[in-house]
Amino acid sequence: MALAGSAVRAIGMPAARVGNPAAGWHPLRVTERRLTPPERYHFGASVGPLLVPSYDPSGSLQGSDFWLASRTPEGPATLHLARVAGDLVATTYGPGEGWLAERADAFAGLRDDVTGFLDLAAPNRLVHRLGRTFAGVRMPATGLFFRSALQTVLEQKVAGKEAHRAYRKIVKHFGEPAPGPAELLLPPDPAVVAATPYWVFHPFGVEQRRTQTLQRVALAAARLEQSPDTAELTRRLLTIPGVGPWTAAEVVRLVFGDPDAVSVGDLHIPNTVSWGLAGEPRGTDERMLELLEPFRGHRGRVCVLLALGGFGAPRFGPRMPLRSFARF
Repeated sequence: MALAGSAVRAIGMPAARVGNPAAGWHPLRVTERRLTPPERYHFGASVGPLLVPSYDPSGSLQGSDFWLASRTPEGPATLHLARVAGDLVATTYGPGEGWLAERADAFAGLRDDVTGFLDLAAPNRLVHRLGRTFAGVRMPATGLFFRSALQTVLEQKVAGKEAHRAYRKIVKHFGEPAPGPAELLLPPDPAVVAATPYWVFHPFGVEQRRTQTLQRVALAAARLEQSPDTAELTRRLLTIPGVGPWTAAEVVRLVFGDPDAVSVGDLHIPNTVSWGLAGEPRGTDERMLELLEPFRGHRGRVCVLLALGGFGAPRFGPRMPLRSFARF
């Protein structure tokens, strides 16, 4: 396999084995690729959105080392990204190592095209300044649908900590050991999630509504994985009961690295945008879209920059409570 613009080498590791012992072991395949990030590239802030905060059983980020286990179209694989002397070294393990190696730069956000963004932002001093300050933060793109959909559906209308706790429990319950030395778990197989009775998810803290939405998405995962672009994936997602514009935007942002995806229906983002761009402490989805229109093509990027800059709107009410459906 040859990848343009990067050095790639296959590494033999005959002592390492992956697979199901009952089905037979096979040698662990490993590929290494060296990538050159852009000037001022911010490693942690670029790859961090691919992980669930605090602890993710399928990945980790510690300093200059990033690990992520995935189910690729060519089989399970694990990606390791490391900062080495200004470059990024991508090492991939497992049957899907070639697929991951070819897309390692996208996972790192290196395919994110920011050309012309500062010119577009120039009329707005705040956004222009944020664009310069966080110029090294790039938006990653995985090309993998279900791992992003799992995280996003679990976050529907609940507090983040509640969703992240459920995600960790689900991955630990359904996950399988991932290839490579990092001792990670693969994200759940969508076919297994779709075939599991919904009440199995109650101890994980997920009620029937989100579970059934997740299972509908899992049933359609193979078809949704084939979506060629943001528009088509969004269209297909919105035909699934329980999936709305917020869920679709959150998914396509990670699958395709779409810088224009705006999370309409979010509890906080309209307020953040209205506060940051107009000094208004509260905003509707309509007001948010009105304020973001001059940045079309990069509207989602502006939302990310406002969050990175700490432009949270003033809080006037209580935080969303943490619940536990495990007790229901």
